Amino acid sequence: MSKMELHLDATLEHILELARWAPSGDNTQPWRFEILDARRLVVHGHDTREHCVYDLDGHPSQISIGALLETMAIAASTFQLRMHAMRHLESPDNRPTISVEFAPAPGLEPDPLADAILARSVQRRALSRRPLTAQEKAALAASLPSGHEVVWLEGARRTAAARLMFRNAKLRLTMPEAHQVHQSIIAWNARYSEDRIPDQALGVDAVTARLMRWIMRDWRRVEFFNTWLAGTLAPRLQMDLLPGLACAAHFVLTGPRPPQRIDDYLAAGRAMQRFWLTATAQGLQLQPELTPLIFSRYVREGRVFSGAPGMRQRAQDLARQGAALAGQQTWEAAVFMGRIGAGEAARARSLRRPLRELLVGPGATGSH
Repeated sequence: MSKMELHLDATLEHILELARWAPSGDNTQPWRFEILDARRLVVHGHDTREHCVYDLDGHPSQISIGALLETMAIAASTFQLRMHAMRHLESPDNRPTISVEFAPAPGLEPDPLADAILARSVQRRALSRRPLTAQEKAALAASLPSGHEVVWLEGARRTAAARLMFRNAKLRLTMPEAHQVHQSIIAWNARYSEDRIPDQALGVDAVTARLMRWIMRDWRRVEFFNTWLAGTLAPRLQMDLLPGLACAAHFVLTGPRPPQRIDDYLAAGRAMQRFWLTATAQGLQLQPELTPLIFSRYVREGRVFSGAPGMRQRAQDLARQGAALAGQQTWEAAVFMGRIGAGEAARARSLRRPLRELLVGPGATGSH
């Protein structure tokens, strides 16, 4: 056991034990903690832009770090501590550094969302098609900080959103850069994983999972199946189209303006986490659908994301379809997208690295 583990304050340890359950893309957990004293620490963030086509600008990782900060603040409230966070402006965008301090706040009410932190998970399988009630929608809208709003895609627009995700999946599953990511983030024959996504949480049946595993070992197999045997059809149906139809609604979260700066994405992550925890507290399940927003942003900004022919045109088509579905202004201000509905919590899920692996600094064992 390290010196830092021996002297870690019990309250701070509890806060960080909860905070590490914040969501992150592909379970990357892009944060490490440097403990300064019992009520102060530094969050060392990082992104995956060097090897992940879904994170080339670092914004998805920044959303995750924002979710971490919100989870930390919620957990701290249960000890009548108020969190103050300040980003180091000199830190590079690919490694944002944030000082965090917890100050006593007598009389501060515990945030009721604390009880949902450990229960929150991604549900990629079918959900109830029951429409959300007015009370559920009001609670979800009220959970968002000032300036953030939710746009619901229900009825015919739910069907259109499912079709958008089905077409978006073809982009993901036929892009060699995405294949490299998928190879590295799936834990096969697993119900749980501390640092990846277990295959049993993907939302496909056992036969499709075994076939996917065999095909994904070699990009040449992927190309052959995609070209001659409709290789993307089964996973796109099971992971995108059918779940996209089997839900109460899809939704888009927007910020006060089109996001540009890192602070916009940190704020988006905090808003997203409150929305997700509120859904969990109401017995609702949620699945993120970020990739249409990511590739639409790449198209708007002229970012090169693939060397394969036809990928940019496919992304441009999807960007137009997304804007037509949600509205151009909404699409450009969007910071998060997902599907939601009543249903059972996922039986297979991503876990988290132990806290000891997330500590950095003198005597710590964590690294990244």
